[in-house]
Amino acid sequence: MIAIVAALNVFPVKSAGGVAPAEAELTPTGLRHDREFMLVRPDGRHLSQREIPALALLRPAFDGVKLTVSGPSAGTPLVCEAVDGPALDVTVHKRPCRGVDQGDDAARWFSAALGAPCRLVRFTGTRPTRLGGGTLAFADGYPVSVLSAESLDDLNRRIGDPLPISRFRPNIVLRGLGPYGEDAATRLRGAAAEIELVRPTGRCVIVNIDQETAGRAPGPLRALARHRTARFDGAREIMFGRLGVPRATGVLRVGDELAVS
Repeated sequence: MIAIVAALNVFPVKSAGGVAPAEAELTPTGLRHDREFMLVRPDGRHLSQREIPALALLRPAFDGVKLTVSGPSAGTPLVCEAVDGPALDVTVHKRPCRGVDQGDDAARWFSAALGAPCRLVRFTGTRPTRLGGGTLAFADGYPVSVLSAESLDDLNRRIGDPLPISRFRPNIVLRGLGPYGEDAATRLRGAAAEIELVRPTGRCVIVNIDQETAGRAPGPLRALARHRTARFDGAREIMFGRLGVPRATGVLRVGDELAVS
């Protein structure tokens, strides 16, 4: 089976808005610069839209040297160069990892924009995935998330109140698999890149947050649960999409054909 890359999404700051490039390099830790930065509380725990929905309204871009972030309540955009320095101990969902603090100016900007004390850190070190033998930066558990556009089309027909694909924040959107075709897929192969799909994507309350307004309502996750709850590894989860580990690195482009097995 062949699938077409319909869209690519990179989220430079974990839980903030993303960018949709025409092409992106697949690295061992996912699309380059994806979840490379993260906001943490004073005690080192990561911040997400679960606690502060307004994170969705921040629009970061990172070129490998300079991070630029704008936001509706922030006034002047943040522009700062990434810095190296001593690594801090931080956590993602209670799992330890490390990040380099990006300085007081960035901390003040984000704290003011979000109305909560926080600091910006840049990933350093290594984090193993639970399955598949992969590594990742600050993503929740796996380097790459994949979703079929037809799966969303089918879900929207069922729930009657269409959701945009931005609610699900996939790194790679595919077309050509048919509804839920990704459920049975185990590998995506392109001309230069290859991804092994190792588990379903479990969904959380972020599905309930409008990524354009930061408004929150319980309906979307409830609707998804009616159609997409299943058991994986002994636990019941609301599943929509797949998570993967890169096996060969290279450039992915919108419009690329991927062999699916």
